[in-house]
Amino acid sequence: MNLTQVRGAKIPRKRKFVKGRGHSSGVGKTCGRGRKGQYARQGTSFRPYFEGGQMPMIRRLPKMGFNNSVFKTDFEIVNVGQLEKLFAAGETVDEASLRAKGLVRRDADGIKVLGDGALTKKLAVKVHRITQGAQAKIQKAGGSFEELTPPPPPKAPRAPEGKPAGKPAEGKGAPEGKPGKAEAKAPKPPAPKAPEGQGEAPKK
Repeated sequence: MNLTQVRGAKIPRKRKFVKGRGHSSGVGKTCGRGRKGQYARQGTSFRPYFEGGQMPMIRRLPKMGFNNSVFKTDFEIVNVGQLEKLFAAGETVDEASLRAKGLVRRDADGIKVLGDGALTKKLAVKVHRITQGAQAKIQKAGGSFEELTPPPPPKAPRAPEGKPAGKPAEGKGAPEGKPGKAEAKAPKPPAPKAPEGQGEAPKK
């Protein structure tokens, strides 16, 4: 190939339109920029939401609520139908093998196997999460599975507010040396009365 053959290749070359060469071109004198002002200067640029100096719409709209998507657990999704196509019977399915096959490419919090598709090969699956449908298909094909980080157990339901507290356990009464409430409020015995005839002498 030489330079004489380059023209025959028909490489697209768009000719740049020359400005400032007369009024008849439509872009003469001021080159399509108009007269003096901010738009006529070199290097002028505006933000996409700029509205000429007034309060832009993006700042006029209220911001409310909370987006929790930043803190969610992100999984790479793999279906059992993909394992059927790319893995042979008896192989181990883990993160290293999935990346080697191209099923997992990005860095995520873990790998999750779903039950979409058919599975007839015996595989040993070791990933972070496996759905119940995928577990049933893996076991039906004679394979095994292992969750590297099993999900946390569900939390116990909270007791409704206002429910009276239960009775204290036996042996957990008032501490030693301090009487209980029943003992502290016990009534005192009445004082004995003096016998008749032995009272105080009558006043004169």
